[in-house]
Amino acid sequence: MAMPRIIFLVVLLFCMLCCFINNNIEAAPQGSLIKYLPGFNGSFPSKHYAGYVTIDDGDNHPSKNLYYYFVVSERNQSTDPVVLWLNGGPGCSSFDGFVYEHGPFNFDAAKQEGGLPTLHLNPYSWSKVSSIIYLDSPAGVGFSYSDNTSLYKTGDIQTAYDTHLFLLKWFEQFPEFTGNEFYIAGESYAGVYVPTLASVVDKGIRTGVKPVIKFKGYMVGNGVCDPRFDSDDALVPFAHGMGLISDHMYKATEVACKRNYHNYTNSDECDSTLSKIYSALDGLNQYDILEHCYHSRAGVQGNKSNELPESFKQLGMSSDKPLPVRKRMFGRAWPFRAPVKGGLIPLWPQLMESGGVQCIDDTVATVWLNNKEVRKAIHANPESGEWGLCTDNLSYNNDAGSMLSYHKNLTASGYRILIYSGDHDMCIPFTGTQAWTESLGYQIIDEWRSWISNDQIAGYIQGYANDFTFLTIKGAGHTVPEYKPRESLDFYSRWLKGQKI
Repeated sequence: MAMPRIIFLVVLLFCMLCCFINNNIEAAPQGSLIKYLPGFNGSFPSKHYAGYVTIDDGDNHPSKNLYYYFVVSERNQSTDPVVLWLNGGPGCSSFDGFVYEHGPFNFDAAKQEGGLPTLHLNPYSWSKVSSIIYLDSPAGVGFSYSDNTSLYKTGDIQTAYDTHLFLLKWFEQFPEFTGNEFYIAGESYAGVYVPTLASVVDKGIRTGVKPVIKFKGYMVGNGVCDPRFDSDDALVPFAHGMGLISDHMYKATEVACKRNYHNYTNSDECDSTLSKIYSALDGLNQYDILEHCYHSRAGVQGNKSNELPESFKQLGMSSDKPLPVRKRMFGRAWPFRAPVKGGLIPLWPQLMESGGVQCIDDTVATVWLNNKEVRKAIHANPESGEWGLCTDNLSYNNDAGSMLSYHKNLTASGYRILIYSGDHDMCIPFTGTQAWTESLGYQIIDEWRSWISNDQIAGYIQGYANDFTFLTIKGAGHTVPEYKPRESLDFYSRWLKGQKI
């Protein structure tokens, strides 16, 4: 009789183990599971979840509803890292990264279904090697909202605090991912979002906040860091090196501004020479100097009249509105003539009204994400209002200061950091990023060299002590994965694995 009893116990233990595994895998809130997407026909390569995490400060203040779209890794959800992606602005939706850069789908605007652009799978999605949370942050951005719009007055410090609260609650809802390595990534103004959030996450880990986040490091692409480096101190050498200004203009500006374009003393003469440089650069696509920059209907698909192309009419545009210049939007960033210097920051819609933003378009994403069926499928609440790529709802304060101290403190705490730059971005030029990464004073342990993707030189890399790396992507603009998707997936997957790039 002993043997059947042993067999019974073994079977019972096996069933309990299976039950545990199933519960662990399916612990994610099933109400947030996305079952279909209008415009896409086919099976998802992995599970997708979307919905809201509600946060408050615990003092009976109105809550904030932060929207996320979560793509589970297509490879191995139990061992692949989880990455939080943040777009910049400030005030721009992380659907930007989802739709135009490294999300699981690409748009095919030339093909439409039911008045919507169709989608096909992106062969270079970052979800090939990781799970990714696309977060609309702060409240008031994208699909994130609050019933009390006074909470839209915020800044760097509050945004980092709120995003940390989001992460803690998100991991409570998705406990099966608490054992995965966690990374933070972003671009442009997320050069502020990422290190400030990383600092708050690190503090939470050290003080024993639960659930424990297995935070390992972060990456920033073409990111804001410090006004000394993000300003004309980067732009002028970049423009000269790229052959956009003459030697005479460059040398005259060096003399007039004493090579200190950020904080010069001879203002009249320096202003005059800088104005000549701005004039020479005017009309370029500042987010990728190799890309076209259309300014009127005549520039769209060779159209010489005021008549809209049929494909744009089908997207709901009228002839009295400006045309999109291409299917994808090239560039979302802080304009190169106005580096972040603290205080209230003008938002993108305000800059567009003043003519400060050039060569951008988000028509396809706007049409798709404001479709009722799409919003229903991705669980976007009607209370969030109309989706826009970048909002003017916020009153946003740049109150965190320079990011240099954040990077130093976080490397000292043992976190891995990758700073990457598309080398044809004139908005946050690689010259400034290269300068500030070098200014940290870390020993060079992997001297400047090329790195390879698809048997071709894809850019250059310099590795420093403390697991701190600077990398360029050859021929890429401000939003690197949009311009160089294959190369981006290569360096992303290698870095996450800890492999040599």
